[in-house]
Amino acid sequence: MFIIVGLGNPTLQYEGTRHNVGFDVIDKIAAEYNISVDYRKSRAYIGKGIINGQKVILAKPQTYMNLSGESVRSLVDYYKVDEESELLVIYDDVSLDVGQLRIRKKGSAGGHNGIKSIISHLGTDVFQRIKVGVGEKPKNYDLADYVLGHFSKAEKELMEEGYDCAVNAVSLIVAGEVDTAMNEYNKKIKKIKE
Repeated sequence: MFIIVGLGNPTLQYEGTRHNVGFDVIDKIAAEYNISVDYRKSRAYIGKGIINGQKVILAKPQTYMNLSGESVRSLVDYYKVDEESELLVIYDDVSLDVGQLRIRKKGSAGGHNGIKSIISHLGTDVFQRIKVGVGEKPKNYDLADYVLGHFSKAEKELMEEGYDCAVNAVSLIVAGEVDTAMNEYNKKIKKIKE
């Protein structure tokens, strides 16, 4: 059993924002593998399915970003998964170019409140994650305003490519090929043409 969590904020006002890319990737995975993510459990919408022969749970916590750890802890406990090898968290990263992926087996929160909450509730920073770049915050911009903002048309195209790569990376990771996924997707992609 593998739990794949995409981070975001519930309610319509946050749909399509930079901070909700985790939800967007879960939606892409769900569409690719025909999984309905519409069952409420552990303060999340979840869906069960199979990816690469592995049973998976897709989850979109409904706790708001800063409390994501409450939902993730509950899911990990209920399904009795090993967070080091059977949990994958997908979320936005402002230190990466738009659509760029960075796959890690562990690490700090790097200022991301959702990851801070998960580390706090799990008591460990050793869990697999896919960071999806949303671009660096422009000077004199408030970080909260930036991550709750929407993508430009050009950025959306790059994000779609990033989402497709994330779906492929998930397939490798659940098959136990995290190193292959890191080698394949932890590299620079083209930037937006000015």
